Amino acid sequence: MAQCTRRTRRTFARIGSGTSLCLRYRMPRAAERLPGAELSREAKRRLKLLDYARTHSVAATCRHFGIARSTYYRWAKRYDPQRLSLLENRPSRPKRRRRPTWSAAQAEAVRAAREAHPRWGQDKLAVVRRRAGSPLSVSMIGRILRDLKRRGALSEPKPARLRPHSRHARPYAVRKPKEHPVAAPGDLVQLDTMHLTPLPGVERRQFTAVDVVSRAGVLGVRSCATAGAARDFLAELETRLPFPGKALQVDGGSEFMAEVEAAGAERGVALFVLPPRSPKLNGRVERLNGTSRREFWELSDGDLELPPLQAALRAWEHDYNHVRPHQALGYRTPAEHLAALGASPV
Repeated sequence: MAQCTRRTRRTFARIGSGTSLCLRYRMPRAAERLPGAELSREAKRRLKLLDYARTHSVAATCRHFGIARSTYYRWAKRYDPQRLSLLENRPSRPKRRRRPTWSAAQAEAVRAAREAHPRWGQDKLAVVRRRAGSPLSVSMIGRILRDLKRRGALSEPKPARLRPHSRHARPYAVRKPKEHPVAAPGDLVQLDTMHLTPLPGVERRQFTAVDVVSRAGVLGVRSCATAGAARDFLAELETRLPFPGKALQVDGGSEFMAEVEAAGAERGVALFVLPPRSPKLNGRVERLNGTSRREFWELSDGDLELPPLQAALRAWEHDYNHVRPHQALGYRTPAEHLAALGASPV
């Protein structure tokens, strides 16, 4: 009895006073009894943890290794001396995975709609499917698109980089007066140009006009952006808009000087010029420039001569005004929005 007491005192002196002690029979190490067992670093650490727990209490083991009691009990429950591989990390993949709830026909319809309009998101595709008579939720269309991309069943064009043309400074520019009303179609039409290089050595200029209220757009393509070309587009804009334009807002480009200002004065159309480096004040037309860049120019592989290119751009313009749902208009087209306002369709 005295010998056991001295042994206990030596053990307390080695591990420190105030520590709970669990004296149990020390079992032989399983790793030593199973030669050739190849364990990972994490599994060896867990085996060392369980071996330490044979001569120490659970609380002391958890404090020594810095783990929670629940962690210790989880590995102690999994421990089997004959199957040390149970101490390895298990895959985190769930046993029951969510299965697709859509049919192959629905997936094919979403794929066809996305390939027809590669830059349209799931919100606009949901409107397209609702118009076709087979509505799908926005979330389901998003899941279908992700599944098609994961399987490689959806081929999308790679984005192309087209640098816009730098704008000229115009120090005498004046901002649009605050008292100018913008409530009805035609109150303010934003006008801008976009410099494009579809092929090396080939340059095109797109003239873009958009009504702030109805989002109705008018586009034209020219070989250069001169004041004469801008004046011709202004005359074309007057005939193609279904409502009279009362005011035009342009940036500081030199193509909107001289002849354009004279043409606006002849027609009695107010001309507002933006301050330098203020494209955010022409946000509607800048948005239409980006949309036409992504949905028409980056996807067009037809003739780059002006007559067929102008015809293709006019066809895309019709699609923009009559087919493409606009999020800012409650997923209605500009033509539908004009009809709701009681104006003539585009």
